[in-house]
Amino acid sequence: MTRETTVLRETAETKIEVAVNLDGTGRVEASTGIGFFDHMLAAFGRHGRFDLAVSVEGDLEVDGHHSVEDTGIVIGQALAQALGDKAGIERFGTAFVPMDEALVMAALDISGRGQLHWEVDVPFGMVGDFDTQLAREFFIALATNAGITLHVRQMAGDNVHHIFEAAFKACGRALRQAVAIDASLCGEVPSTKGTL
Repeated sequence: MTRETTVLRETAETKIEVAVNLDGTGRVEASTGIGFFDHMLAAFGRHGRFDLAVSVEGDLEVDGHHSVEDTGIVIGQALAQALGDKAGIERFGTAFVPMDEALVMAALDISGRGQLHWEVDVPFGMVGDFDTQLAREFFIALATNAGITLHVRQMAGDNVHHIFEAAFKACGRALRQAVAIDASLCGEVPSTKGTL
């Protein structure tokens, strides 16, 4: 069973291509034009242990919003396609990740009902070339398009870089658990409804 796909999405604001292999080794190539965002995507894929290639051409002369949000959309679509009918997956995943003084929890359910519950308290501003408001926008777009119920909760932290890095790593590690194949399911979908 191959759990990999490539998705291309082109609008008047962005052109984004994403390739995902859920059974990869954590190899990430990210080129979004936003250095800090590339760093976060590398943490997400590396700790999720899935291969991720992201190429973004966006209207950065406006700001980073379209590039970041649309990247979330396309990664979410790629995850959904790679998961297929979700047969045999663990479905749920939870991870707590410390990053120095920061501690962030991510818990998710590959439920088919995309939604984000975000309890991360960071000030408005910039981390390098990344607008701090955009982390939430990325995860909203990813969860909605992947069909994932995602909770991200900051337990501790003051440094915005540390908080976001812990969040991206925690989400990657939780996703790694959830997409893992449970051999005891014998290829069945992990739901009493029979579908996700």
